[in-house]
Amino acid sequence: MPRLFVVSGPSGVGKSTILRQLVPRIPGLSFAVSHTTRPRRAGEEDGRDYHFVTDGEFDRLVEAGAFVEWAWVHLYRYGTSKEALRAGGDGDLLIEVDVQGADALREQVPEAVTIFIEPPAFEDLEARLSGRGRESGREVEKRLQTATGEMRRAGSYDHRITNDRVEDTVEHLAALVKRVRG
Repeated sequence: MPRLFVVSGPSGVGKSTILRQLVPRIPGLSFAVSHTTRPRRAGEEDGRDYHFVTDGEFDRLVEAGAFVEWAWVHLYRYGTSKEALRAGGDGDLLIEVDVQGADALREQVPEAVTIFIEPPAFEDLEARLSGRGRESGREVEKRLQTATGEMRRAGSYDHRITNDRVEDTVEHLAALVKRVRG
């Protein structure tokens, strides 16, 4: 039976970078692409990083029951569609969601393996968010406030991995996935 690996962590911890490097290393593992109403960032591709949709399209999908879970995160909505969970076919599936999304997926798929990616220290997260220059000072502050609450929930996950160095974290996560798969 295919497994669902649910990965969460605070904004700026490096989840997307880690997962982009992980998937090609593990045969039979694919990435479930979520929907979002947030604007596309430089270098992101629709359908690869997210399905970027308007608020109206997101509303239509919610009304149609297309999502397994969805939530407001910071200023935008994010959701995991039922179709995204079927995208893995017979293979295992990896999905990146916030803490609220992980809770909802745990309810829907109790056998899901949950993994929390955390920074070595809160100051590292603060420096990374401020240094990437994608968000305003207000948005960085909001993300840091959210991160505080998210990090308190790390103990509710099956596994925790500290992202000290991306390459090491990818290796650690790959070993974890292989161990869980048997």
